[in-house]
Amino acid sequence: MLFLPTKLSKIRVAKTPGVVDTLTMNSDYQRIAQAIDFIVANQRQQPSLDEIAAHLNLSPFHFQRLFSQWAGVTPKKYLQILTLAHAKNLLAESKPLLEVSDSVGLSSSSRLYDHFVQLDAVTPGEFKTGGAGVRVQYGLAKSPFGDMFIGVTPRGICKLSFVMDNNIDQQIKDLRRQWPNADLVKEASETAETVEAMLAGKHPNKGPLSLYVRGTNFQISVWRALLHIEPTCINSYGQVAAAVGRPKASRAVGTAIGSNPVAFFIPCHRVLQQNGQIGGYLWGETRKHAIHAWESARY
Repeated sequence: MLFLPTKLSKIRVAKTPGVVDTLTMNSDYQRIAQAIDFIVANQRQQPSLDEIAAHLNLSPFHFQRLFSQWAGVTPKKYLQILTLAHAKNLLAESKPLLEVSDSVGLSSSSRLYDHFVQLDAVTPGEFKTGGAGVRVQYGLAKSPFGDMFIGVTPRGICKLSFVMDNNIDQQIKDLRRQWPNADLVKEASETAETVEAMLAGKHPNKGPLSLYVRGTNFQISVWRALLHIEPTCINSYGQVAAAVGRPKASRAVGTAIGSNPVAFFIPCHRVLQQNGQIGGYLWGETRKHAIHAWESARY
């Protein structure tokens, strides 16, 4: 297990060639988000590099360099990834999650293909106590998609969400609501460092990234199912519903996905509508577009 925040040793990670520092990518994200909004709004017109750059008041050369550094591919390639046709093709090619339905039970451990993630659910007794006796450290981490608020227990990350409109106070309130009787402490710098490293494509060699979450039995089963969706693959809400044995519960699956406490590592961004539309996302559709295409460009 990775996260023992009471006394974490410094985690060493090997640099991956061509990987940009996460802090740099984070600072660029706001302009990238503007570009993505423009690209999505003008998909049918297939805007040129010059047109996108002009929208951001940047030179084509500067924009191409900025975008390629952040995304790992050119704006032209990224535009292809964002198209509805590409999403439909991915849905058509996706592996049915029914193949893994036997392994998404409450007693199983699930692992995200490329990020080595292990998810553990609190026991019914622990759920009932609301985290009494549990120390939860919290703080901020950088990501290619903006700042993230992180909460971590001795057994793993319990909360990871994107900060929107500088809503730090609301993030703390949400953490308190999820863990009402836990001891909240503002200190998660070393855990944040590990998350930042993994988001930048660097893999610590200390075993799986541990997640420790509170949820209903149905929510946990849905979150476990999401861990089986490979990067570059997407599934529909209906496919996830079938995987958890509730084929007619697409709406309930959507609600469970919307309650995901750990952004990115429980990859709810890999679930789209059956028609290929991006669908809703707790942290904004622009960010969902960004994460989905960013992953597609790397795998």
